[in-house]
Amino acid sequence: MLPDRSFFNRLAEAARAETLPRFRSGLDITNKLSSGFDPVTEGDRAAELAIRALIEENFPGHGILGEEHGNVGLDREYVWVIDPIDGTRAFISGVPVWGTLIGLQKDGRAIMGMIEQPFTGERYFADQNGSLYTGPEGDRRLATRQCDTLSNAILFTTSPHLFAGDEMEKYREIESQVRLFRYGCDCYAYALLAAGHIDLVIENSLKPYDVGGIIPVIEGAGGIITTWDGGRPENGGSIIAAGSRAVYEQAIAVLQR
Repeated sequence: MLPDRSFFNRLAEAARAETLPRFRSGLDITNKLSSGFDPVTEGDRAAELAIRALIEENFPGHGILGEEHGNVGLDREYVWVIDPIDGTRAFISGVPVWGTLIGLQKDGRAIMGMIEQPFTGERYFADQNGSLYTGPEGDRRLATRQCDTLSNAILFTTSPHLFAGDEMEKYREIESQVRLFRYGCDCYAYALLAAGHIDLVIENSLKPYDVGGIIPVIEGAGGIITTWDGGRPENGGSIIAAGSRAVYEQAIAVLQR
C-alpha cells in the first residue's frame, strides 16, 4: 500500500514542529566540514528523526535515505528520500527560502514528493495524479509556464560561485541569454518553477536528498528535470529543471557542448 497525501502532510507537520520554532531563534550551528562551511542545526537532526519515526511506524518495509541520520534498506522496492532542511544557510540567516523535502521512490524512480515551506505556510505535493499547491493562495493544481525561448525566461541558481571551469562558462552563457536571473532560493526555486512563476533552474553538485522530493513536483506540474547529460536526476549531480520543453532544449544544448 502506498502512502497518500494525508500521510505526507503528517510527515510535514512532524518536521515543521521541529524546524519552525528554531527558525530565527539564535540556534546552535555545527560545521560538518573541517575545511569550508557545511552547516547543520538541531532543526535538521530533529526534523529528520521525526519524519523517520513516522515512516518506520507506518511503512516498516520501506527503505530510507536521509541526509543527517544515514541510510537503511536502499535495495528495497520503496525508498524514502529526506532532506529535513534544504537550504540550511538560508535557515540560519533568517531567509524563508529553505524547505523540507520528502520524496518516495519505487525501484529507484521518484514517484511522490513534497516541498514544504513552514514559514510561508506553503506545500507543494505530487503523486501519480499530478502536482498540487496548498497555502495562502488557497488550493490549486500546479502547472509550469510554457515559455517559448531563453530570451523570455527567468533563471534561478543557488549561487554562481558553485560553478567552476567549463561548468561556469556554460552557466554564464545561458545566464547572458535570459530575461532575468536571480540567486539564492535553494529548493524554493523549484517550487516557483512548478507553480509557473519562473522558467529555469540550473545547479550542480546536488545530492540525492536535494532532489528526491522535488522531482515528482516538477514532473507532475508538466516540467522537465534531468541531469545535464539528459539522464534521470534521482542520484543528483548537475541538474537542470525547466518549465517548458522549448526552454529545456535551448538550455541543455549549451550544457551538453
